[in-house]
Amino acid sequence: MAACNYSLKVNRSLLDPKFESYRLSLDALPTYNVELDSAVAEVKLRDDQYTLDHMLAFGMYNYLHCDSWYSDSVYFVDQLGRLLNVTVTLDTVIGKPIEVFRLPSDINSCDNRLCASMYFCSPTWVAVSDGTGRLFIIKTGKRGNSTAEKWEIMFNQDLGDPFTVIYSNCYVKSTEHIVEILLLRVEKDEVDERGSGFHVSLEWLTVTRKTSDDSEKYVITEHRLFHGKSVPHYAAVEPEGSGLMIASAKPFTAIEKDGVPVEENEEHMEENETNDPIYYWQQTSDDVTVTVRLPEGIAKEDIMFELTPGHIRVGLKGQLSLMEGQLHASVDHESSTWILKDGKSIEISLLKKDDSMWPELIPGDKKGQFIMDPTQAAEINEHLMHLTSAELNSDRDGGPCNAQEVEECDLGPEDTSCLTRFEGSTMKATHVVSLASHQYLFTVAVDPAKMPCFCLRHDVDALLWQPQADQKENMWDHVATFNAFGYVQASKQDKKFTTCAPDYSYAAVCECLRRVFIYRQPSSLTTVLYNRKEGRHVGQVAKQQVASLETSDPILGFRATNERLFVLTAKNLFVIKVNLGN
Repeated sequence: MAACNYSLKVNRSLLDPKFESYRLSLDALPTYNVELDSAVAEVKLRDDQYTLDHMLAFGMYNYLHCDSWYSDSVYFVDQLGRLLNVTVTLDTVIGKPIEVFRLPSDINSCDNRLCASMYFCSPTWVAVSDGTGRLFIIKTGKRGNSTAEKWEIMFNQDLGDPFTVIYSNCYVKSTEHIVEILLLRVEKDEVDERGSGFHVSLEWLTVTRKTSDDSEKYVITEHRLFHGKSVPHYAAVEPEGSGLMIASAKPFTAIEKDGVPVEENEEHMEENETNDPIYYWQQTSDDVTVTVRLPEGIAKEDIMFELTPGHIRVGLKGQLSLMEGQLHASVDHESSTWILKDGKSIEISLLKKDDSMWPELIPGDKKGQFIMDPTQAAEINEHLMHLTSAELNSDRDGGPCNAQEVEECDLGPEDTSCLTRFEGSTMKATHVVSLASHQYLFTVAVDPAKMPCFCLRHDVDALLWQPQADQKENMWDHVATFNAFGYVQASKQDKKFTTCAPDYSYAAVCECLRRVFIYRQPSSLTTVLYNRKEGRHVGQVAKQQVASLETSDPILGFRATNERLFVLTAKNLFVIKVNLGN
């Protein structure tokens, strides 16, 4: 796995450093109960499914599926193999679930099975797994109304061991209709002797419509396989299958493509190359000095040097450039100089146009290494001297800091969580972001036409990130912040599901039994409140609300829309009215 080479850029304008807390609101939350004719097709873990990965992938599975293309429309599968839909248009008149499709196989007759799963990849297509190892791609027609069209199976194939469908999208390319699907398995690993004895398999299938003799048939045209040692927090295919993004506690590795093992020689070669920098650079507030290594015996006339206010290129004539790219900031190119030193290196002096310090010479370039000037290092050490002492916490009234002073919800995982982007054609990792200090909270589809968003804990806040596959330099956009929600959700010991509204108006936590907690974004007050401690008026308040459901059954599914929360148990579907419609 390549080293981390990217970071998530926080949008400071979306942070609220003055946020105080959530205020408990006693406002009523209208809750409606739909009794189910047949229980939800829940699958219990078997005795041989004993690992944490099995629990995360299947034991904590969300049995309720939200159709992001149509507001307030959810689906689930019951014990009769019926795929049922509930679409809410009027809260006071919520009808019984409507059967839209029935799985052809008898799911109850299979001992080695998982929960049925599905993903709505477009307004008219859905990928479905029956939990026994069979994959269906179904043309649904337009959904979301009472006169739904008949669902038609366009692809039906047994793929071996049971799996769950965790993501799917579809598109048209060169007149061909293509469906991308991600399948998740937890498989026995005979080689793993010290670990759990299992590994996580992530399969990326590309299913394409082929036309021949006036007939259409969907076939698997590409099969990519990835292995990891943890269930991914997040996995999604980019639009038009250009790449794959995976967030996981332990890194995933590309194993094979269409049955051919993926070679890692190129990646290892790139890592070896970056271990020996081609150039070194130093800086002051006025200038930047760059030293570029050269092969021995190079004459001045063999050197190619180009410099503009924002771009630099250094190389040898008739060969590839040694260093090239956009500079971090503009320079005075007419006053900048370069000299050849002993035929072994070029020394370049770049005159800055401002007095700012550069974090990088050429953003994203891994061929160089920054060397700090000894004088600068001494000045920095002097500035930081007050933070260190020969005595442990010498100026601390309460004595030395210890682990008991840290609350449990402040402790993060000890593993090396990362977010990785794999190129679709080469299956090589192109972007790697370390998530070790950011607890993964949840995944939510904000815009069904885009990749799902993921939410991470940053300090006490929860930040929502939208992948942007077409922006290679900034592939993850910070789109929303839930103040203090990272801290709040960590304090919920019995939490099972976490999510938010697609319009970011609230976040919600659902416990294993009965209770649902709702945390709204700050809103303006109609009355005047006064903060006595700070001596100021409070203009906004963030509300916390609690809904307690009338059931003793464990909660199996939890989904949020802009107006409602849907909570699924084995025998009931609860609809909680959160926001008033327009």
